[in-house]
Amino acid sequence: MIVDCAVYRKGRRTEAPDDFSAALAAARASGDAFLWVGVHEPTADEFDLVRDAFGLHPLAVEDALRAHQRPKLEVYDDSLFVVLKPVVYEPEGDVVTTGELMLFIGDGFVVTVRHGAGAPLAAVRRRLEDDPKVLAHGPTAVLYAVSDAVVDDYIEVAGELQLDLEELETEVFSPGGDGGSGRPTAARIYQFKRQLLEFRRASGPLVAPMSRLAGSGVPFVHERSRPFFRDVEDHLTRANEQVEALDRLLSDILAAHLAQQGVRQNDDMRKISAWAAMAAVPTMVAGIYGMNFHHMPELRWVGGYPTVLVLMAVVVWGLHRLFKRRGWL
Repeated sequence: MIVDCAVYRKGRRTEAPDDFSAALAAARASGDAFLWVGVHEPTADEFDLVRDAFGLHPLAVEDALRAHQRPKLEVYDDSLFVVLKPVVYEPEGDVVTTGELMLFIGDGFVVTVRHGAGAPLAAVRRRLEDDPKVLAHGPTAVLYAVSDAVVDDYIEVAGELQLDLEELETEVFSPGGDGGSGRPTAARIYQFKRQLLEFRRASGPLVAPMSRLAGSGVPFVHERSRPFFRDVEDHLTRANEQVEALDRLLSDILAAHLAQQGVRQNDDMRKISAWAAMAAVPTMVAGIYGMNFHHMPELRWVGGYPTVLVLMAVVVWGLHRLFKRRGWL
């Protein structure tokens, strides 16, 4: 359950504590240290140790254990609870997947709870440990670094989606309309739209928490960190605007594709109607002279057979020229 834990003093990693309560008390007493505990998909029994040691609120603990939460920021008496949803894009399957990342921020401690694969905590921890000046700002630095990493991934995934959408647009308007993929174009567009919706579920609700962190009055967050959270909020806004633009463009591509399909169907109907009209003339003539009534004219005419064949050929040729001139064939 516990992936990593350590006490950080003046921005530098020190010991890995055996007793969280004692380590937390010592960190608070020193004033220049904090405890960072990272856990991955804990069960209720496994998380009891962390909950009791840090005095976490039961509602926040319940959310952290159940997962499937929207991005949010909640303030409790002894801690701050933040939910983030990292995103990962798999270009092989054109699939956007989301993980969940919860942070408990309090006086002298940070507890991170991770669900799923899409969470950049290991890289964030290493980057912070390489920059003690930033890490010396305590739990606020961890919250900022994790939020910044998640939002940076949003921008990167949005860029990947942009490239894939440009390829899809090229394929849709290419001859054949499917780019050789073998999948119906409309189904591919709807699948792409579904991935954008998954992305927006992760990034959209995060705007309000980032706005609160960039403002004032949030406990356990240092006032001097506000410009950094404003920068994260700005990047998040850019990612959301990019995804909204992609969604609008995708809707336009779908509308254009459906219009193309309508034009093609009209062309096909004109061609079918033209061929049916040309087939109707010889069918009508053959039907009339196939009745074989005794008093019908031309039945005993020696040149009747070739004359009728020539007549049918001339009429069909004339209809073909007419339809060809009008663009039906």
